[in-house]
Amino acid sequence: MAAAHPTTPARPFGAVLTAMITPMTPSGEVDLAAAARLATHLVDHGHDGLVLNGTTGEAPTTHAPEKADLIAAVVDAVGDRAVVVAGAGSNDTSHAVRMAQQAAEAGAHGLLVVTPYYSRPSQEGIYRHTVAVADSTGLPVMLYDVPGRTVVRYAPETLDRLAAHERVVAVKDATGDVFGAFRTMTRTGLAYYSGDDPMNLAFLTHGGAGVVSMAGHLVGDELAAMVRAVDAGDLARARELFAGMLPAIDLICGSGNGAVRSKAALELLGLLPHRTLRLPQVQADDQELDVVRAALEAAGLLARR
Repeated sequence: MAAAHPTTPARPFGAVLTAMITPMTPSGEVDLAAAARLATHLVDHGHDGLVLNGTTGEAPTTHAPEKADLIAAVVDAVGDRAVVVAGAGSNDTSHAVRMAQQAAEAGAHGLLVVTPYYSRPSQEGIYRHTVAVADSTGLPVMLYDVPGRTVVRYAPETLDRLAAHERVVAVKDATGDVFGAFRTMTRTGLAYYSGDDPMNLAFLTHGGAGVVSMAGHLVGDELAAMVRAVDAGDLARARELFAGMLPAIDLICGSGNGAVRSKAALELLGLLPHRTLRLPQVQADDQELDVVRAALEAAGLLARR
């Protein structure tokens, strides 16, 4: 990575990242101009990293050229102000390798590699899959441990083996197992990022490097302030800041799919032209939009009508 990027060995992808939604037009085309504007807004508000083409970015329904174009547009928009991490997740190893290579060619600064979903491979299969992706480019890799979506997770022994790979430097953890993560980060030196907004404070206070958030679409500045408070040892302030973010976390994480309410909230805030999603995801209808609006108003993020 270029020295200008906001990284350190302890925080190889920065500290505050959001798993960014992929803006789309009403007809379902990827809206690159809207993506560039949203990325710039996020970086202007507390973010030193962005994750593209992940679950919240609807990666299962966007195609290779769209993924590459999105990465290029965001990298062009934010320059060296933020680390752009691209998802390279698939249950087909050859496909994941192609995604990684295309992301590198498009200008991504790092890769997010998830355990292969649906297929339920063995730990040896998970290891070989991950190494194949990591070996396919020169980019640093953040592993993604999210058994709620993939069913399988990285075993401690597999994480130990992967930590020995020169490009595997971090883990995005959405297991809810803070103690297990603490054991692994202590044992391996891997940088751990909270991948579940309700666990953000817990991970940071256990030595986590940062967060990969969905609620960060709405509370980036607050997340950055919480990271600074934990760094300074001011846990009372960190708890106060986290408590203030609870309405946004409840809103975004309360629907089962962060993209739906993230897009609805961003549209209401004037940060996204349309809340369009691609099937099988369905955009918020008027009734859910009213729920989102009320939650934004209650959180003080949107002026009451």
